[in-house]
This record gives sequence, C-alpha cells and structure tokens, in this order.
Amino acid sequence: MTEPVIAGNAPKVLDVEEGKSYWWCACGRSKNQPFCDGSHEGTEFSPVEFKPEASGKCAFCLCKHTGNKPRCDGSHAKLAQTTE
Repeated sequence: MTEPVIAGNAPKVLDVEEGKSYWWCACGRSKNQPFCDGSHEGTEFSPVEFKPEASGKCAFCLCKHTGNKPRCDGSHAKLAQTTE
C-alpha cells in the first residue's frame, strides 16, 4: 500500500481541546475517521499526532492528500477533478 485510501471527499470539522493529543489516520483505512484505529498495521503509514494550540473547531482532512497534515488544505477538490 503506497497510496492512502481516500476516506472522504470533504473535511470533517470537529471540536478540539487545547493541548490534547489527537492521532489522525494517515492511511485512510480507519473505521474511526479522522482518527487512527490501528488499521495501518502492516503498511508504511503511521498516524500523525496533532496537539492544538487552542480549543475550537478543526477541519480534519479525510482525502489523506493534504499538504498540511492533519488539517484540510482543499486537496480533495483537486482529487475530484482528476477522477472525473
């Protein structure tokens, strides 16, 4: 598995707490998106730790192609154009 599974074509916006660790799924296989459930086991992917500097909303990437892991950077829009 060299490419992540696209878990969604839009971000998932969730409330996050300042200083708390969140483990973002980088492989796209987790059943607990956008967070890791260990499904990357046996792949070259590893979850990404995210510790917000402030409490509030965070738009987590589900397409797994963001350049700003774990946050959405709009990459899902470009992916949709290339698969149409």
